[in-house]
Amino acid sequence: MSTQKTAIVTGAARGIGAAVAKRLADDGLAVAVLDLDADACADTVKAITDKGGKAIAVGANVADEASVQGAVEKVAAELGAPTVVVNNAGITRDNLLFKMTVDDWDAVMAVHLRGAFNVTKAAQKYMVDAGWGRVVNLSSTSALGNRGQVNYSAAKAGMQGFTKTLAIELGKFGVTANAIAPGFIETEMTAATAERIGVPFEDFKKASAAQIPVNRVGVPEDIAHTASFFISEGAGFVSGQVVYVAGGPKD
Repeated sequence: MSTQKTAIVTGAARGIGAAVAKRLADDGLAVAVLDLDADACADTVKAITDKGGKAIAVGANVADEASVQGAVEKVAAELGAPTVVVNNAGITRDNLLFKMTVDDWDAVMAVHLRGAFNVTKAAQKYMVDAGWGRVVNLSSTSALGNRGQVNYSAAKAGMQGFTKTLAIELGKFGVTANAIAPGFIETEMTAATAERIGVPFEDFKKASAAQIPVNRVGVPEDIAHTASFFISEGAGFVSGQVVYVAGGPKD
């Protein structure tokens, strides 16, 4: 009987999610690479399977309960009971408060918070049945406040409260829950931010790095290493924590 554990990583077609999916596969887990469009997950899946890992692409809208339920059932049937969830899926709809629309607010809340709720709720029964599980939620340093991101900041702060409550509710079943709050990570999302504010991406990165104690911006692999630790057997006594992965102190 196989003892290989199965992970679901949301928003895993690219960026941080893709890096986490690849790292977990390297750690020996079977990985469901989940994103809105299954076809967009092909590169991540190929990178895993080319190295001998096990992965499938799964399309789902994390904000839709029925879509998530179907996706999680597919994962359980094709890869095995999912006992690891990494809630990474996210979007930005940045604007100053007086310019922000209700639709922009709702869209960000739906993907980040409702999405994490839907996926974790659908998967937790497999963790409880197994008496073991890991939930890793992606927050952000923006949870502490960031101009032009009132929706995103509120959602990422919510992820921290969500994480701590999961740790309290699920700990007795052998399930841990932790959150990673990245600072500046070089991804398509931060490139889009630079474009939105009219700054060349290289200049944007250079200016950001100057404010970071280690004097560089982060890369997706930095977050993947942290997720790997939280999911490891050795992290079984670590739960309800929020770790800021930002290259140094955050005011």
